Amino acid sequence: MNSRLRHAVVAALFGSLGLTTLVACGEDSGSSKGSGSKTVKLVSHDSFAASKAVLKEFTRQTGYKVQVLAGGDAGAAVNQAILSKSHPQGDVFFGVDNTLLSRALDNDLFAPYQAKGLDKVPAALQLDAAEHRVTPVDFGDICVNYDRKYFADKKLAPPKTLDDLTKPAYKNLLVTENAATSSPGLAFLLGTAARYGDDGWQGYWKKLRANGVEVVDGWEQAYYDRFSGSAGGAKGDRPLVVSYASSPPAEVVDAKPWPAQAPTGVATGTCFRQVEFAGLLKGASNTKGGKALLDFLLTKRFQEDVPLNMYVNPAREDAKLPELFTKYGVKIADSATLDPRKIAKNRDQWVKAWSSLVL
Repeated sequence: MNSRLRHAVVAALFGSLGLTTLVACGEDSGSSKGSGSKTVKLVSHDSFAASKAVLKEFTRQTGYKVQVLAGGDAGAAVNQAILSKSHPQGDVFFGVDNTLLSRALDNDLFAPYQAKGLDKVPAALQLDAAEHRVTPVDFGDICVNYDRKYFADKKLAPPKTLDDLTKPAYKNLLVTENAATSSPGLAFLLGTAARYGDDGWQGYWKKLRANGVEVVDGWEQAYYDRFSGSAGGAKGDRPLVVSYASSPPAEVVDAKPWPAQAPTGVATGTCFRQVEFAGLLKGASNTKGGKALLDFLLTKRFQEDVPLNMYVNPAREDAKLPELFTKYGVKIADSATLDPRKIAKNRDQWVKAWSSLVL
């Protein structure tokens, strides 16, 4: 898989595919009901990925096979799970992140379960620690990426912070995604709300608009069509793009030999953290298998499989990162965050105000 396709795996967070069914580790349809079923159904957005060897290890350890039901982007998958909660489609849901967490919890989607291995997960990622309705599985950072060659050729230092993006030196250089239609676009908006507060984020966006920010519908259009630093796709003329802190490793994964550094860099002072969770669906037909799967998602075996399959960081602090991440990845020490309850309370009005202001 080339780097374009690897990026597309991550970008599926804001894709829009119909409901599809993928069966891992065998062809068992899981038609049997109750805790006696030997199939665990994992409902997810389209970005869930795990190696066959790891899923086979789960089957070897527990006797359960995993059936993955992937249903569109994260928002669509959460909404579908809420609509079908009286007759859940599966046993475990994966892929609700901190931007959507309160919506899922307020709709009573999950049954409490304290997964084994949580003691290895930093408290900052355990956003439902009091009730354990969801289990943190991975995290990533939405950040502005920059084209190293452009800034080297121009002898211009790349931006480091959100404030830098409003300076005249970076006029007409940034492309971002629509906060109303794109997961990273929404995360970037939330990052500005976290940084500048309720009274300041709109003023910031006025400055950004005056400095020539371009807005497109989604990540693939921004990264492949408008960004100048992408290794694949059309070459754009914007050397700054809202993307992922994991984009640089994905850019070099297929290079032979690996270069001294990735062609893209990360403006580390522009980041917003996304945490992804899994939870046992209320009314699940195979609660025993669902709990076993949640336990497995926090094992080192699964956690160390996460980076090269989903291009995010494992939740376990003792999980070893692959060389690709340690060599080319960027560790964001102070990524912005917001309480999921504040996001739930303000998200719709923020997006509406942002659309009126920027579009």
